[in-house]
Parts: sequence; structure tokens; C-alpha cells
Amino acid sequence: MLNAILPVIAATPVVEWDGLAPIIVVMGAAVLATLVEALPSAAVRSIVNGVIMLLSLVAALALVGWRLTAVSGGARRALAVGVLIEDRLSLGFQAVLLVIAILAALVVLGRAEPVDGSFAPQAADIPGSPQENYAMKTRYQRTEMYALLLFSTGGMMAFIAAGNLLMLFVALEIMSLPLYVLGAMGRRRRLLSQEAGFKYFLLGAYASAFFLMGIALIYGFTGTLNLAQITQLAAVAPGLDWMLLVGVAMLLVGLFFKVSAVPFHAWAPDVYQGAPAPISGFMASGVKVAAFAVLVRLSMMVTGLLSWDLSILLWAVIVATVLVGTFLGVVQTDIKRMLAYSSVAHVGFILVALVGSAPATSVAVLFYVLAYGVATIGAFALISVVREESADATVLGEATQLSAWDGLGRRHPVLGAAMAVFLMSFAGIPFTGGFIGKFLVFREGLQLGAGELVLLGLLASVATAFFYFRVIMRMFMVEPGAETASVGSGDLLTKAVVVLCAVGTVALGIFVQPVLALFA
Repeated sequence: MLNAILPVIAATPVVEWDGLAPIIVVMGAAVLATLVEALPSAAVRSIVNGVIMLLSLVAALALVGWRLTAVSGGARRALAVGVLIEDRLSLGFQAVLLVIAILAALVVLGRAEPVDGSFAPQAADIPGSPQENYAMKTRYQRTEMYALLLFSTGGMMAFIAAGNLLMLFVALEIMSLPLYVLGAMGRRRRLLSQEAGFKYFLLGAYASAFFLMGIALIYGFTGTLNLAQITQLAAVAPGLDWMLLVGVAMLLVGLFFKVSAVPFHAWAPDVYQGAPAPISGFMASGVKVAAFAVLVRLSMMVTGLLSWDLSILLWAVIVATVLVGTFLGVVQTDIKRMLAYSSVAHVGFILVALVGSAPATSVAVLFYVLAYGVATIGAFALISVVREESADATVLGEATQLSAWDGLGRRHPVLGAAMAVFLMSFAGIPFTGGFIGKFLVFREGLQLGAGELVLLGLLASVATAFFYFRVIMRMFMVEPGAETASVGSGDLLTKAVVVLCAVGTVALGIFVQPVLALFA
């Protein structure tokens, strides 16, 4: 009996602390920020949790950069007995995610002020209740959004690096649950914000059920949850191919929901409109980084073996996504809903590079989500400080109607120019990151034999330019009117992030090779 136990004792599991360090730092900081919320002083909580949030994200980015220099070429290392994977794919997407998370954290920090911020004083208070009125009167502000943002970012990092289907599902829930709460934390128009959070939760649970059923079918076919082993068995295992095919299709449904691909996009316009603008920006960019990282990994492993069987599904989703995002974006009169449908169209453009499995696909998709993410964070940061006011100068909420943006660029030329840069990047105008991103994914689509999809993407890009330039024309070529929104003299941190994102968007369109060299 003792001899049987000794080999088990001798096989001590090895914990790869260096590879796990970035996720540990972010998740550990999230737990610490939760504990800090128990402190009685609101001022102390705000300062301490703000520092914890920013320092942990910067430290995690530094650790990811260190690991990127240590991992070369196509080397892949299994972490935590294969539950996570460390390679240049996962580290590259984690680096992009952390850059976006830092920008989003700065916006959240700037908009967490107790007087004119974007977040409810206490999210658990009933809208219009005496408790909420008292919290606003006393300028009370909780800071749970800092911890929730860290939990969601940590879940996204684990989602990107997951090498096991069960870990993939757990990470999906860790990144999603905080976003359901954050989406319902709007300071004004509370019922609209809570409706957004509830819709996101309800449809997210529905998508998670598809995802979990897909995992069950894949496990039933292969008898394993490890992605590498599933890929090996899928290539040789006979019989019951339908089970694997349906399982992978259900996995894709869950991922398509997260990136808001048609027909799983219905939540995006309502949630983007109702959620606080800083959270809308984080959802629109961070979630796409994580989901597309997994889609790239699956396309290079499991779905690459089933590309012929799944081609009809992928082509149908891409065509529908591009068309719906383009044509419904044209008719929107609310800028947040317009950007929501814009994000749907961008998902279709990125998916063009995933109709097959090519080694260069990861770099193209990675650059695209980086350029799109930086511009999106900047655009929603600017929306968060453009206010609708009553006759007595009481702030009513974010001014999202397009009519409220008339002449805004004339009154605030720097912010107007920054918004114009973001919109031109979305449209794919040269010398912006969006142009390079579209060029890279469309080039991949051509090399994969999807010339028809590339042509559709090019035509749709021309059409989407209409609603982007419509906003630019309103900002600069229309005289300010009675409905023109105001921008307060404060919010310096948020405005600094807007300018920083605009500079970054242009830099990504000019200094392309150094960025691509980091992830090649």
C-alpha cells in the first residue's frame, strides 16, 4: 500500500508562477479591492481602490511584456496542468487587453466623481428612493466598479489563455458577471441602465447555455476537455462526427454572442445605450479582444479541422453581420446605438480573416482589435462628458441624440477633432489604425480564398462611412443650436484619455511595423 502511495507523493505538481503571475496580480487586486470596500471612509476607499486598480493593471502589463520576451516563435507551454496555455498568441492578446483595460480604468476613475459622475452612488438603491436621494445629497459614492472591472479583466485574461474547455466556461462567467452589474450602474436614467444590465444578463445566460451544451457534446465525442487533445482526437476519431460538429457550432454561438455577431447581436444596441458610457466602451472593446482571441485559437486548432463543414455557417454569419451592422447603423439617431451597430459591422470585418486557419491570422486580428479598442475607449470616454442639461443647468444625463452634437466641434475643437479621428478610424481612412486593421484582415481573407467576403466588406466600409462622416459634419459644419450639448470645464482625466486615444489611433496608422513586430 505504501509503495502505491509513494509515486503519487513524488509526483508533486509544479506551479508555473511566472506564467500565472499576470492573472494572479489582477485577480488578487480584485479581491483586495473588494476588502477595501468594507472600510468606513468613502474618501479613503476611492483613493486606495483607484490606486490598486491602476497599479495592478500596469504591473500585469509589465509581467505580460516580460513573458513575451521569454516566449519565442511557436513555443507553447501548458500552465496549471494544461488548464491554461502560455504562447505568443495568448500573451499578445493579453497585452492588448491590458492596454485597453488601463485606458478604460482611467476613464472609470475620471467619471467616478460623486457630483457629476457616470455611476450611481449605490447601485443597490432603488431609483428615486429616499436612500438614493440622500446619497446624492451627501455626495456619497461607492467604488465597487473598480473591483468589478478588475474581476472582469482577470476573467478575460484567463479566457484568452484557456487551454481547457471547462476553464473556458469558468473564465467566460468570471468576465461576464461583473459586466452585467456594471451595465446597470448608470447614475442617471437608472431604469434604462438597469434594463440594459438585465437584458445583458438574460441573453448572456442564454448564450452560456449554448456554450455549456457545446462543451458537453465535444466531451461526449472525445472524452477530454483539453483543447490540444481534442484537436488530436478530432483528426482521427471515427464515428459520431455530428456530435463534434454540433458541439463546436454551439461553442461558436456562445462566442458570437460575446462579439455581437448577427443573429446574436440583439443585446448590443440596448446595452450600449443604457450602460454608463465608460462601461459601454470597455464592453465594446475588451470583450471583443477576449472572444476573438479564443476564436483565433479555435480556428487554428479544432475548427480548423472542421472548416469545410462550418464554412456555410461562418459565411452566413459574416454576410448577415456586415449587412445588418451597416444598414441599421445608417438609420440610428442615437450615437451610442450607432456605435453599437458600428461594432457589429466591425465584427463582420474581423470574421473575414477567420474563414480558414492561417498562422498570420492572429497578428491581423490582434492589430484590428487593438486599433478598434483604442478608438472605442476614446469615443465612449468623450460621450461620457457630453452632457444634456435642463434650463436650470441641471445635468440630465449623457447627450446621445445626434442633434445634441450640432456645432460641438466648434465649441470644443480639440475634443471634436479627437472624435473625428475615432470616426475616421472606424471608417478605415488612411493614417489611422482602423485603416491598417482593415487592410490586414481583408488581406488574410483574400489569401484564404474569401474574395467575395472581402468585396462585401469593402462595399460596406464605404456605406458605413456615411454615418461616421454625418457626425463629423454635425460637429463642425452645423451651427450650435438650442439642443447642442455642453461639456463641463472639469473631467480633465477623462479628456486627457480622449486625447491620448486620438494620438494612439493616429500612431497605430503610421508606426505599423514596430507594433506588428511586437506580436509577430
